[in-house]
Amino acid sequence: MFKKKIVNLPTHIAFIMDGNRRWAQKHHMEKMLGHKKGCDVLKEIVREIQGYKEIKYVSFFGFSTENWNRSEAEKKYLFDLFYDLATEILSEFDKNDAKFVVSGDISKFPKKLENQLIKVTNKTKNNTGIVINLCLNYGGRDDIVHAAKLVAENREEFTIENFRKHLYSYLLPDIDLLVRTSGEIRVSNFMLFQLAYSELYFAKTYWPGFGKRELRKALLSFSKRNRRFGGK
Repeated sequence: MFKKKIVNLPTHIAFIMDGNRRWAQKHHMEKMLGHKKGCDVLKEIVREIQGYKEIKYVSFFGFSTENWNRSEAEKKYLFDLFYDLATEILSEFDKNDAKFVVSGDISKFPKKLENQLIKVTNKTKNNTGIVINLCLNYGGRDDIVHAAKLVAENREEFTIENFRKHLYSYLLPDIDLLVRTSGEIRVSNFMLFQLAYSELYFAKTYWPGFGKRELRKALLSFSKRNRRFGGK
């Protein structure tokens, strides 16, 4: 069936990919496999979003500054997934002219992973297609403190624009639409500065079950909103 074209799409869409472990538990699977499926869905969503030419930027909350509290086994599994994801982005999405960027302090990661993330960032830096932003070892409060320190160290005037250029996500515009899966209704310390006038969409679906249909529902919801940015 022909689908009506969605008008008024976001330029920058972001995802809090919540519910991987609960999805695995629901399907009687080892929780690590929930993360694997979630990584596969991330790639599927990027492919789908590339069909919406108006969307230029997509951000994913992959590993927060609070996720260090997880078990060593789970962290190692996630780090291996991130390495493989970066490798696949380089082999697949680079061909589609996608640019890969990272928001967060990746120096805390194993050197192998850090080097691979830097490699993909450098290899795709001149691409002009969709920008894929993976937020790793990222926290909204940490981002704000990090930017404030740089403004002070550089003895710059403390303006919004000077502050913005020191954020981890300085290459990206503010978020137009934030999508969080799993039914949780909170932003969990994600891009607090960049969410100032974002539209929020909370899906009940766990991230590994989030697909084309759920993405379209989120975009349709956004398209019907009246964004006033503090105006009447």
